[in-house]
Amino acid sequence: MQGVELILRHFPGLTGEQQACFAALGGLYTEWNGRVNLISRKDVEHLYERHVLHSLGIAKVHVFTPGSRIVDVGTGGGFPLVPLSILFPECTFHGIDGIGKKIMAVQGVLQGLGLKNCTAEQVRSEDHKLKYDFIVSRAVTILPDFLRMAKHLVPKGKGKLFYLKGGELVDELRPVRQRVRIHELAQFFPGEFFATKKVVEVEL
Repeated sequence: MQGVELILRHFPGLTGEQQACFAALGGLYTEWNGRVNLISRKDVEHLYERHVLHSLGIAKVHVFTPGSRIVDVGTGGGFPLVPLSILFPECTFHGIDGIGKKIMAVQGVLQGLGLKNCTAEQVRSEDHKLKYDFIVSRAVTILPDFLRMAKHLVPKGKGKLFYLKGGELVDELRPVRQRVRIHELAQFFPGEFFATKKVVEVEL
């Protein structure tokens, strides 16, 4: 099962507008991936499972309340930024990345979707000064290094990080002093791809 049908299977309450946005992602990413290498060519045919649904795994462990401000650090091709911004239209999302051509492509996707609650900017996380309620990201680097780069983006003691990671994390998490919860995505999504995929929730 691919396309918007896969998303509807796991998120059946989508509005018509949300369904239209998710349906449009396939064409938009095929177009932009031809100009800028956002995801591997082989992965384009698995876009909805490996990128869109994977991004939405965060929504299975946390529902962002209306008015929440979320930053996607190292957004790359716009994951989890774009799928989450479609799913939570009453929240504000901002994606940052140091690579200008990827941000240009993400901005093109956002324009193609007509999303008003989501923006993207070329800036390194260390140089970004705004504050948000939550940080989201998908496997930019090992977690201790990521926290050093990004934890200043939420008020201390009041924010959370939702980090999409795969594989064994015991050694990686050992230096982390913050409170951590690990959510296995296999409990929500079937299939080999999700067997080792996780959402790491970190209290900041």
